[in-house]
Formats: sequence, C-alpha cells, structure tokens
Amino acid sequence: MKINHNKNFLFISLALFLSSYLCWAQTLEVEIEGYSSNIYLSNLAGEKTSLIDSANSKDGSKFSLSKNNLHSGICRISFDKNKWIDFINDGKNVSISTDIKNVFDSLRIIESESNKLFYSFLRLNRQYKTKTELLNLIISRFPKDDPYYNLSRQRLNELQNEYLEFVNITSQKEPASFIARYIRYAQLPVIDINLTVEKHVDYLKSNALNHINFNDALLINSDLFTNKTIEYLSYYGNPQFPKEMLEKEFMKSVDTLLNKAKVNQLVYQQITEYMIDGFKRFGFDQVLDYIVENYVIKDDLCLDEKTEGMIKRRIDQARILKIGSSVPEITLPDINGKQIDLNKIRAGKILIVFYASWCPHCKELLPQLDTLVKNQTEKKLEVLAVSLDTKKDEWINFITANCRSLINVSDLKGWNSKSADDYFIYATPSMFLIDSDRKIISKPTTFDELRKYQLLFE
Repeated sequence: MKINHNKNFLFISLALFLSSYLCWAQTLEVEIEGYSSNIYLSNLAGEKTSLIDSANSKDGSKFSLSKNNLHSGICRISFDKNKWIDFINDGKNVSISTDIKNVFDSLRIIESESNKLFYSFLRLNRQYKTKTELLNLIISRFPKDDPYYNLSRQRLNELQNEYLEFVNITSQKEPASFIARYIRYAQLPVIDINLTVEKHVDYLKSNALNHINFNDALLINSDLFTNKTIEYLSYYGNPQFPKEMLEKEFMKSVDTLLNKAKVNQLVYQQITEYMIDGFKRFGFDQVLDYIVENYVIKDDLCLDEKTEGMIKRRIDQARILKIGSSVPEITLPDINGKQIDLNKIRAGKILIVFYASWCPHCKELLPQLDTLVKNQTEKKLEVLAVSLDTKKDEWINFITANCRSLINVSDLKGWNSKSADDYFIYATPSMFLIDSDRKIISKPTTFDELRKYQLLFE
C-alpha cells in the first residue's frame, strides 16, 4: 500500500482470486481520499455480510487479501464505521476511487464496465425516484388548463423514456451477465402517465414485482431480493392505519411475496428470513406468527442457524406444540413451596398461562382470568399461572393484586425456567388451553380469543 501525502489519499491494492465460481486472478484497487485505517472485504447476501478478509494500512505497503470464498455477485468493502462501497464481482479487474467525506457522490469507477453500469443505475434510480415523485405531485395538484401542467407531464414522459432506455437497452448489451439481470429485476416500476395518483398504490401492488425473476438464485448474492421486498412492503404500510389493520395489510403483502418466491427454495428462504427479522424488529408479532405458521411450518423451511433465540423458540413451539399435541409435564412450587403437578390438577379444561409481573399485557390478562375462574357456577376450568419472575416479593405482590383465584407457581428462574424451555416460551403472556387428556385445544393470544371457548367451561 502506498500513501500519497500530497493528495492525502489512500491507495489500496488488493490482489485476490475468485472462489469456485471463477478461476482466474482479479485485482481490486480502491482509492479512498482522506482515509488511512482498517478496511474489510465481505460477501453480501441480502442484508447479511460475511467477512472474507481485513487489512490495515498503517505501514503504507501493498498487501493481499484472502484468495478464497469471494463469491460471484455483489461484494462489499467496509471502512470508517458505517461506510462502505459495494461492487460487482464478475471476474474482471475493478478499480474504484472515492472521497471519505462523500463516498457515494464522489465515487468513480476507473475500471470495470459492470460496475460503471451498476453505479450509473444506482444514481439513475435515485434521481428518477426523486424527480418523478415531485412531478406526479405537481400534476395531481395543478389545474389542467395551466401551461405548467402540460409541461410537467411532458417532462415526466421524457424521464420515463430515458429510464426505460437505460434499463431495457443500455444495460442489456450482455443480457445473461450478472449486472444486466440485476438491473432488469431491480428496476423501479414505471407507472402509466395517464393513471391518477390515487390509483398509483393499487397499480404498484399489482405490478411492482412483474420484472423480477424469483427463480434466479444467483441474485441472492446481492441486495436485490431484500430491497424489492422492503419496497413492496412499503406499498401496504399506511401510517394512518391502526396497528391491527396494518398487520392485516402486511399479511397480504407477505402472501404475494412468498408465493412468488416459492419457485426457488434459496430465494424463498432469504426473503422469509429477511421478513421475519424485520417484522420482529418493528414489533409486528401477528405478522411474524402468520409467517411462521403459514410458511415456515407448513413448508418446513430450514432457516439460518443463526436465527435469534426467541424466533427459534417461536418456530419450535409452532412445530412441536400444535393443536392436538400433548403438553409437557409441569411440576413447580407455589408461593408456599408446595410442588404443584400439572397431571394432578383435576378439571375438564386447564388453561396454562406463562406470564411475568413486569409484563404490561399480563397486568391486563391475569385479572380477567381471575374473574373468569371466580365467576364459574360450576368449576369446569382451572388456570395454572406460571410466572417467569425472578424475585419472590414481586411475584407475590402481583398475585395478591391480580390473580388469587388461580393456581400460581414459579421456580423464580425467569426465562431459564425448565417449563419455559419445555413450552418454547418466547413472549409473555403465552396461553395453552388443554383438555383432561392434557392435549392442546387452543393457543389463544388474547382474552377475547379464550372467551370463544367459554361454552366449554361455563
């Protein structure tokens, strides 16, 4: 590596070989003006990166990164905390120059036709989206007899034609190449200029995925499928909807996306994992459960082994503790230390509820269950309330205030409780309604769902 002190830029020369996809040497040269520290080379797959090699430029000498495991597709050079450069790896030499102060706008592709197309496309997409959104806004608000209305329509039509020419002609000189396919599938939807703005969202819901080949598994080595997924989900994300309605809308988009993705198992798996992670992050539990029940379980999808613990529990619970399954035994002490055995509870129906005193929803549910049990004219239902608390005084205070009529048990080990593991508990409250044979009748998520079975115990 050689540092040019006059220009204050870092010149990094990376000599590496491609992996099993390719069999000849490729050089990767990067100039990052104003930067002289660590760099990291990774493969990219959706939002996931896998580190291939790293290097430090302190000594100013040339160096080589790992020759192995660099895939054909999009790869990433990361540096300076949250900055990175993505590039197409297709067996050709790559030379890139940029400035640490403005990585994207100052970036130049010195060598690599694929990457010239790649960055031309990224810039074109950004400009096209900004300009067409503004023009559509003007067209929707301006009087039709105003000269600026027709001028705006004319400019919008020109932008659409320019965009389509790049996507369908300029970028398609080698249609089988990775970059040509990437652009073809990643293109933004072009909406008929005569369609009113009010109808744009419906058009996008019906047509935005038309150009994507979900059977092209090599494109999982890029951000294509995850980018198109979040783009498509955004058409259903009306911020004015209450959460329950929003979740129902997202379920519709999930069905469209995953049923299209099913044509290829690898693509299907990547999009499913991406949506599971996203909906979990934003707290859309109903959508998450919908994906697990209707896709992961039904199609026996094998997700990434790094899937977060609570998501794995959710999936395992759905797979193992199905309706009609026998539940695991529970033997736990009550507040006096007496061992309570689930198998010895005599009742036509038993509701097992896992909860914690610090859980807001539990503070609503447990008093409702307490009232339900107390108001039975004939005792047909017992409730075994399993606390995931760790402090006895907090547990007892909660019982005293909310649920004295229930059978209250806990080993005060919190999430490390054996019963929590046996039942794959991933959230509180969690309920299992079982019959006298200890088989699951229902797994209600709310008190109202539980009340649907009231004839069984009233």
